[in-house]
This record gives sequence, C-alpha cells and structure tokens, in this order.
Amino acid sequence: MAITKSAKKAIKQSLARKERNIIYKDSIKKLVKEIKILISAKKNDEAIRLLPKIYSALDKAAKVGVIKKNNASRRKSRFTKLLEKNK
Repeated sequence: MAITKSAKKAIKQSLARKERNIIYKDSIKKLVKEIKILISAKKNDEAIRLLPKIYSALDKAAKVGVIKKNNASRRKSRFTKLLEKNK
C-alpha cells in the first residue's frame, strides 16, 4: 500500500488514466469487430461507410497516447487493404 502522499496521488492518477484508456480501447475494439463482420458478410458498402469512424477512433487514441502513432497507422492501412482486396 502507498505510504507517501505522492504515491497515493499517483495511484489515483493511474486508475483515472486506466478508465480513460479503457473507453478508447473499447470503442476501437467494437468498431473493429463490426467492420470484420461486415467484410466477412461481403457488405463492402457498409464497411466503407464505417471506415472513417475507425480512422477517427484510432487517431484519437493515438493522439491521447492510448496506442502508438504507428500502431494506428498500421491498423488503418490493413483495414483499407482488406477492403480493397474484397471489392
């Protein structure tokens, strides 16, 4: 258990950050799952309409520091490639 005042504050801060990070990660996971389902069901038009939302979620998570910038870029690239391949 934390003893010093600063250690107690650090624990509170890390819990708050953890909650915030979970919100970003959950939104990304939900969108990724949704687009994968659409691609497997051959609904490319709907998947293409969902792409900007995924881009936005990934960019916001990268901006805040939940994921790395290159991680976001790599994921965006892979989804775009996957959609182009299934056209």
